[in-house]
Amino acid sequence: MQIHDFQGIRIGQIEDMTAGTGCTVFLSEQGMRAGLDIRGGGPASRETPLLDPLMAARLIHAIVLSGGSAFGLGAADGVMRCLEERGIGFDVGVTKVPLVVQSDIFDLTVGDPYVRPGVSMGYAAAKRALEAPNYRDGNYGVGCGATVGKIAGMNTCMKSGIGSYAIQIADLQVGAVVVVNALGDVLDARTGKQIAGLLTQDRSGLRSTAAYMKGNSQVVSNRFVENTTLAVVMTNAAFDKAELCKIAGMAHDGYARSIHPVHTSADGDSIYAVSLGDVPADMDLIGTLAAEVVSEAICVAVRSAESAFGFPAARDLIR
Repeated sequence: MQIHDFQGIRIGQIEDMTAGTGCTVFLSEQGMRAGLDIRGGGPASRETPLLDPLMAARLIHAIVLSGGSAFGLGAADGVMRCLEERGIGFDVGVTKVPLVVQSDIFDLTVGDPYVRPGVSMGYAAAKRALEAPNYRDGNYGVGCGATVGKIAGMNTCMKSGIGSYAIQIADLQVGAVVVVNALGDVLDARTGKQIAGLLTQDRSGLRSTAAYMKGNSQVVSNRFVENTTLAVVMTNAAFDKAELCKIAGMAHDGYARSIHPVHTSADGDSIYAVSLGDVPADMDLIGTLAAEVVSEAICVAVRSAESAFGFPAARDLIR
């Protein structure tokens, strides 16, 4: 199955190919149950406490994944405006308040550092999601400015992007969308082979980020750039917020299988998990499948990316 086959969620993407940034919006008009697990040390996020099982909100209406780091968090304002205009949100009597959460990647060193997703881009992505969902893998939406393998600086990193993967077992569906903007390397979990990441000095091949770190073991107080891999795991199985937080945590195993090193202090690695249906399922099974689809989506992201902004993509690397 494809990520487009999920019912109850719509995905819209907008990107600025000149500035090297964009956003991807996941919308549910009726609301979706959601959980979150953050493992990286440098997240840029908005309203994520809503997903704490102790908080009152049972449903959210949108998830925004954006570029621009903390500067891009204003994109959620545009999403909220678009949804409010259409009467989507939590009814408070005088209006309906859309519950929108957001997490961002750092892409300011890719294109124009002073052009970031904001209200207009968030509004446009939400409008696209509602009227003509346009999700694509590769250099689209939040994947526009994604890169990997940045331990030695931007001159030896590679272009990455956004990717998706989904599976169906009988009536049960599990899928993931991942934007890969990691400090480390990307591995094919099936073979263990490095497929993207830190380039050699002549930019003709790959080398290991972990090996580079071992050979340069001095204390680094500032990694010069933030990174972050973000994912939305979705299923048509019925779970509450607490169970979805656990599923999101299990899904991080997919990061560990395909990104090395991962969850560093320079990454803001986060995974959202959303429940879109009422199919009964075992939570541990869904968590296991979530790790699998996240791992596969990571590989799709780097293999779908195209060379851009002077950064080579995996498809164009001479091997």
